[in-house]
Amino acid sequence: KIFMNTLKYLQSNEFLLDVDLWRLFANLEELNKISLSFLKTFYETVKEHVSKSDSPMDFSSILRKFFQGDLCQTHQIYCLNYTSAVFYLENLRQREDFGIYLKQQCEQNQQCKRLRLPELLVAPLHRLTRYPLLLNNVWKRSTDQTEKAFIWSLKEKVEKSIRDLEGKVKWLDNFQKFRQLQEVIIWPQVWDRDKRFFVPECLKQSLRENSSENLLTPVNRLLLHEGKLTLAESTRLLDVYLFLFDDFLLITKIKRNKKKYGGSDTGLIPVCPSLTPELQSFIREGGFCTVLDQPIPLDRLILKNVDPVHITVFSLRNAFLIQHENRYRQCIAVFLLQAQTETAKKTWMSQIEMAISNYTTQHETKKSTAFCFPAESSEV
Repeated sequence: KIFMNTLKYLQSNEFLLDVDLWRLFANLEELNKISLSFLKTFYETVKEHVSKSDSPMDFSSILRKFFQGDLCQTHQIYCLNYTSAVFYLENLRQREDFGIYLKQQCEQNQQCKRLRLPELLVAPLHRLTRYPLLLNNVWKRSTDQTEKAFIWSLKEKVEKSIRDLEGKVKWLDNFQKFRQLQEVIIWPQVWDRDKRFFVPECLKQSLRENSSENLLTPVNRLLLHEGKLTLAESTRLLDVYLFLFDDFLLITKIKRNKKKYGGSDTGLIPVCPSLTPELQSFIREGGFCTVLDQPIPLDRLILKNVDPVHITVFSLRNAFLIQHENRYRQCIAVFLLQAQTETAKKTWMSQIEMAISNYTTQHETKKSTAFCFPAESSEV
């Protein structure tokens, strides 16, 4: 509330007017109000029982009122906005005026106990996960069987609500990540990618590959691993950035831009916090990734370790080979990649092998399900 009220005060004096209160704090005021109301009601019931030992503790009505009411729903609204809030905050912190507001006007307040805003924003998430523990403790100490059954069913509903919320949060996080990748990854036209393909200017418009970007949508697709490697070409070493999805591998060239995100020319561009710090830093520097070659489906990818003998002879370090085969099992592309360390190389190889194994298993299951017919009757 210190951070939120200070920002409100500054905005009333026409400072930081472009900062969106909802994107940072969501429904925090409503959440605080209903949480405090629950706490007071709960406490008053206990207090009354202690002062009047003959009065029963009617927890059922309190729990019904709040847990079947707006308590969990209000938490869910806040939690669903949390990832977006952290995303938004990380980019606002790049600004000097917002940094002064955080450090000088809020963080130095004694009531914050040296906690920063990111550490405080996560508190309601932790509170929500503690409600099942509270309900469980009440259930243990309850003596009325009807009340026990009701509290237990309530605890299960809250736990289910939390599980559903976790799924929604993961989906939102994945959605934001893929939306960022769509902005960063550039798909060159086939004639720009390979000079062998000649297309007259008059025909290029009809051959535009508009659907390439649609590959990077979060619908049933996950990003499993990513990172920077070096591609060994015939005359040079090229910095590349690999994205391993659960169905294909994408190799991109790293391109740097002199203009930085967050500068006066480009404005404030949000960077998804769930991306690797390396890629976050690269994006803030104005970098982007150009697709080097077509995506390599995992069922067409052959992974090979480079023998130590070849490492010595050809001065290769921590190298492995990726081979792309077409549907006729012909090799159509080969990529000789080098990692920074032997550990990084082993990680990449194990991640790719695991992804291929999972992909193969998943598709074999689908095939067996598709061709699964009901058993014949013994009478036939």
